[in-house]
Amino acid sequence: MAKSSPLLEYLIDHLAPLGDARGRAMFGGFGVYIDGVIIGIIAFDTFFLKADDTNRPAFKAAGAQPFTYQRGGEPAVSTGYWECPADVLEEPDQLRSWALASLAASRRRTKKPAKAVANKAAPKAARRKPSLKKARKKKR
Repeated sequence: MAKSSPLLEYLIDHLAPLGDARGRAMFGGFGVYIDGVIIGIIAFDTFFLKADDTNRPAFKAAGAQPFTYQRGGEPAVSTGYWECPADVLEEPDQLRSWALASLAASRRRTKKPAKAVANKAAPKAARRKPSLKKARKKKR
């Protein structure tokens, strides 16, 4: 990896027992992955873990804040990532436990069905193209 940070190296070392822990540079920070699934991001030297309705209460109970950003002067946009509490970050067993919960959240997120494509929503008859035989008959 060409670009790295001490925090990323620390996370990779401590998350390695969970699987293939890696980091990828993205948007001026890093994505943190286990077995190819994103579990968190590093932005502004802070580690944020993926959260959903299942593990978000733990972040709130720990007083963590969500990762937000502003786009063109608009109000802050909240993401699905929450700040990893300092005491969790400093304790490897707790860090791995929270990382596993974030891995599960990411996997749940990717299992959601894809949105229906507008063309697929149309009745089958409306999507059919006329066959070549029918087109030739119409020309006669």
